Amino acid sequence: MFTGIIEEKGEVTAIDQAGGGALLSVRGPLVTSDAGHGDSIAVNGVCLTVVEVAGDVFTVDVIRESLDRSSLGGLKAGSAVNLERAVRADQRLGGHIVQGHVDGTAVLLSREPGESWDDLRFTLPPALSPYVAEKGSIAIDGISLTVTTVDDESFGVSLIPTTLKLTTMGERQVGDVVNIEVDVIAKYVERLVGRK
Repeated sequence: MFTGIIEEKGEVTAIDQAGGGALLSVRGPLVTSDAGHGDSIAVNGVCLTVVEVAGDVFTVDVIRESLDRSSLGGLKAGSAVNLERAVRADQRLGGHIVQGHVDGTAVLLSREPGESWDDLRFTLPPALSPYVAEKGSIAIDGISLTVTTVDDESFGVSLIPTTLKLTTMGERQVGDVVNIEVDVIAKYVERLVGRK
């Protein structure tokens, strides 16, 4: 489990296609400081398992399901990525409950710079629309954010300077594809209510 509070921006050092999946290597000095084989690290919001650590670079296997459902397949050497280690039971939950199980992707439709923040608008896949609510939580590329506006086809978020500086969201341009994970509580409520 993660909180959606990004610990550092990492850099992809290599991505090698292998057996229908990929082997992804990422430089992240902070997240590798205590990482070991089998640990979970979220890369752009996708929970991945560390298979090797060499200095400040960790390597993970990415299965076909993750490549198909996320934007990870579009990464290349030099790509910046958001990194977060799995939360420990004794830590504060600063964002919201993020599983690292990406529900799909969205496209950045618009970006409006403000005096103290930027307003961004993204496409909203129809299958995920019921789970996105104004003032609710959503994870974009692993970042815990609050939905500011929503309609049937799109949703908006506002980003403070800290988020713009410390995550990849400051570099995102119109047309970029991002990973989204809707609030898991909404999915469970729907499943429970639907079982009559």
